[in-house]
Amino acid sequence: MEPSEALSTAAQLALALAGFAGVVIAFRSGSLHEWEPIDRFRLRLLLNNSVLPLIFCATAMLLLNVKPPPSWIWRASSGLAIALTLPVGAITRRAVRAFPAHQFQFTGASRFVFYIFGILGVVALLLQVYNVAVLNVFWAFFAMVIVQLLAGAFQFVRLILIQPEKWQ
Repeated sequence: MEPSEALSTAAQLALALAGFAGVVIAFRSGSLHEWEPIDRFRLRLLLNNSVLPLIFCATAMLLLNVKPPPSWIWRASSGLAIALTLPVGAITRRAVRAFPAHQFQFTGASRFVFYIFGILGVVALLLQVYNVAVLNVFWAFFAMVIVQLLAGAFQFVRLILIQPEKWQ
C-alpha cells in the first residue's frame, strides 16, 4: 500500500472515530454535563485519539502533494507528531493521576489497560524521535497514527459497553 493510500484510510478511520463520539453522546442517557467525570475523561481520550491521527494524516497528505515531494517529509511528520503528542500525553497523565484508584475500579476501568496504551504511546513517541534523527521513513511515522487509532477504538468500545446505570 502506498503512503498516500494508507494515510487516506487512516484519516477516514480517525474521522469516523470522532463521529462515533457524537453517537455515543447522543445515545447515552443524560446530558454530557451529567456524566461521571471518568466517562467524560474517556470521551476526551476518544476525541484526542481520533483528532490527533487526523491532523497527522492531513499534514502528511499535504506534504505528499507538494511537487516534488520534499525529501524530509517523514521527518517533518514525525516532528509534528512529537510536538502534539507530548503535551496531550502530559495533560492526560495528569488527569489520570487526579482520579482515585477506587473510581477506576468502581466504573470497571483498569489502570493496567491505560498503562499498556501509555507504554505503546511512549514506544511510538520514541520511534518518532528516532525517525526525525535517523530514519526518515513512512512506517515509523505511521506507527504513531496506528497506536492513536487503536487507543481511540478501544475508548469507543469502552464507552459503548460500560453502562452508566450500573455504576450509579
